[in-house]
Amino acid sequence: MGTDLHELLRSLRVWDPEVTELAPFDPATAPAEPLALFTSWFAEAVAAGEREPHTTTLSTADDAGLPDARIVMLHGADADGWSFATHATSRKGRQLAARPFAALTFYWPALGRQVRLRGPVSVAPAAEARADLHARSTGALAAALTGHQSETLPSLETLATASSAAWDEAGSNPAAESPTWTLYRLRPDEVEFFQGDARRRHVRVAYRRREEGWAQELLWP
Repeated sequence: MGTDLHELLRSLRVWDPEVTELAPFDPATAPAEPLALFTSWFAEAVAAGEREPHTTTLSTADDAGLPDARIVMLHGADADGWSFATHATSRKGRQLAARPFAALTFYWPALGRQVRLRGPVSVAPAAEARADLHARSTGALAAALTGHQSETLPSLETLATASSAAWDEAGSNPAAESPTWTLYRLRPDEVEFFQGDARRRHVRVAYRRREEGWAQELLWP
């Protein structure tokens, strides 16, 4: 007998208090710029035991303006923006070349928190992309060397052969180059911090970039 999706959905609890801590969030304590608050919340997500707090949903648009989304890894965040990487020839790389704007969404369920960012995306210098790639694991380098991301795959055997060769190269040459590997930076114009509340009085604080600095406002949940 097949699984009943609707029964499964109705059986799930939202923010189970046994595994979720919904901390109070006083907007009056929010710093003047979003990077400081993001850094603090990120550290708290790590301390709360989030398995992969550095994963984020990257949303882009295709040539027709239709949305596309996938999970990527955060590589850093500083005054220049929030960084992630991919092949310039991948679907997301091509979409960013045509429309250099994107959104990032972080969700940390152990704390009932979301962070949403939106803004223009730029390409970091090639030297920084190389340094970023070579600072990562052998597996990350092997994946980058395998290449062909988003292209049609003839068979799993083809992937196994290409991946095996890439692992060999990454293991024997940690400085191997992946010419299409690209480091991107999203410099947000908008950043929203969402703190869940058990009574659904969620606190939402939005930062919006202005010439004179960041402006803050509260949003209805």
